[in-house]
Amino acid sequence: MTAEIIRDIGNIYDRIFDHKPFLSGEIAFFLHEFEERRRDREVENLFSAIQTTAEVKTNTVKKCENLCESNLLNLQQQLDASLKSCEEVLSQQRDPSLDALLENNRQTRKKAWQVFVDDMTHKCSRIDLTFEEKEEELVEFYSDLERKLHIHK
Repeated sequence: MTAEIIRDIGNIYDRIFDHKPFLSGEIAFFLHEFEERRRDREVENLFSAIQTTAEVKTNTVKKCENLCESNLLNLQQQLDASLKSCEEVLSQQRDPSLDALLENNRQTRKKAWQVFVDDMTHKCSRIDLTFEEKEEELVEFYSDLERKLHIHK
């Protein structure tokens, strides 16, 4: 009987505290999950990367080379034209002595314009004055004529 009790206690102890069977199953599952399945996924990913690389190497690189060859000459010509335009703008940049000359010319033109405006104002006033004189003369002439002809209104 004591032997049976000791054996039962040993069995109970093994069931409660001996985790080797459970751990063995978990370890086997872990190894299966991360080694075998992961290896398959990584092989598939590597194969996909190799396919993409080969496709880029065969197709995309050639397309890029062709596009570069066809468009780089045009781009170079456009850049040269832009550079030439920039150089022209820089070469035409104002010189300080040129600014003084331009300002002097502006003042001269401004004075000439003022003289022109004054002259035109004077001529207009003379024309207005002459018009008024002629109008008065005509009024006098016709009133004198009416008086001489005895035409009364």
